[in-house]
Amino acid sequence: MAQEVPEEVEAEKEGIVYVKLPGEGSIGTLVNGAGLAMNTVDALTLHGGHCANFLDTGGKATSETVKSSFRIVLSDPRVKTIFVNIFGGLTLCDMIANGIIMAFRDLDMKVPVVVRLRGTNEELGQKMIADSRLPLHAFDSFEEAASKVISLSR
Repeated sequence: MAQEVPEEVEAEKEGIVYVKLPGEGSIGTLVNGAGLAMNTVDALTLHGGHCANFLDTGGKATSETVKSSFRIVLSDPRVKTIFVNIFGGLTLCDMIANGIIMAFRDLDMKVPVVVRLRGTNEELGQKMIADSRLPLHAFDSFEEAASKVISLSR
């Protein structure tokens, strides 16, 4: 029987799917939807990145869900950078942006964060990120965001 990982148990209690990946991965991922999360991990790996985790916030993530997701990802000492990759259908990009801002305000954020918000309310979410003046790297393009997060992870 596999040993339970405390972070995975905590995530499950909050409706988040979190899997700590084996190895020396240093990129923390925060993504909505299992399919997009798998695609994100695979694409980063294909381009030379090494992911520390798989995290799916779920399709109806709130600002609190995002903040909790950051806390869980940051609990892994291997994480040197975090990639937030959101495609908002049911998920509202402005709510995700608010959660990112809350995480910076309330958690000890010492790693760089790369953000890609696409979908419902993306313009508002992107404006909130820009107006926050937080040390975030925001991109529209997956390729540019992936390249940045991989370079920051080294």
